[in-house]
Amino acid sequence: MSEDRSTNGHKSWLDKLVQAFVHEPKNRQELLELLREAHANEVLDIEALSIIEGALQVSDMQVRDIMIPRSQMTTIKASQTPREFLPDVIEAAHSRFPVIGDSIDDVLGILLAKDLLPLMLQDNTERFNIKELLRPATCVPESKRLNVLLKEFRSTRNHMAIVIDEYGGVSGLVTIEDVLEQIVGDIEDEHDVDEDSQIKPLPSGDFLVKGLTPIEEFNEHFDTDFSDEEFDTVGGLVMNAFGHMPKRNEVVELEGFMIRVLNADSRRVHLLRVTVLPA
Repeated sequence: MSEDRSTNGHKSWLDKLVQAFVHEPKNRQELLELLREAHANEVLDIEALSIIEGALQVSDMQVRDIMIPRSQMTTIKASQTPREFLPDVIEAAHSRFPVIGDSIDDVLGILLAKDLLPLMLQDNTERFNIKELLRPATCVPESKRLNVLLKEFRSTRNHMAIVIDEYGGVSGLVTIEDVLEQIVGDIEDEHDVDEDSQIKPLPSGDFLVKGLTPIEEFNEHFDTDFSDEEFDTVGGLVMNAFGHMPKRNEVVELEGFMIRVLNADSRRVHLLRVTVLPA
């Protein structure tokens, strides 16, 4: 018995994938159908299929589809002292911040949060000059394709770009993480909720809540009575309150709570920041 015949029924995933493409797809839709069939036949796992679909989707998306709008940008004014802007930096917990002049359309550069660490060792922060720490700001048009932007991020080693509208004004910003999340889904960081925890209290009194938190668990934690007849999770409840798929930093008030979206993609809400409003 030959080696090929002895391994019959135990083909590698690569052999199976090659076999799946015996009939060459004529367009993207046929390609996706083949890939989904490969998943159904246990050739591809769901994570791999999701990444491939995300990569194909990115080539059709533009910066305007995922950017953080100007109204939701966390910026620092060049005229501010560390005492004035550090609370916002700590609250936002981002790694990069646009620094502006007279208006948000006057972006002077990008400040890296790590460059503020030497302030901890200085006795007199009044001599601090923020302009000495600024990195050049990269500007991109709203219409730039995400796959092209990702290539530029990789080649220039930039992680953030300011998005410019057709009139030259600032319409928002986009980061490399925003692009990657369209491909691989949510990227968690040290500020996200632990895997075994659905609701995490913050020192400020707010709460980090996973979108997949069951409504029943939310009700039990906050002594509320949201109905779980139509939706099972807090993410579904919040999406219904918005009336659309919310983007990061969108805010909605819901029966005594202010809820901010911290992490979301084109498919679902991942992480929320919940503030209990005063009665």
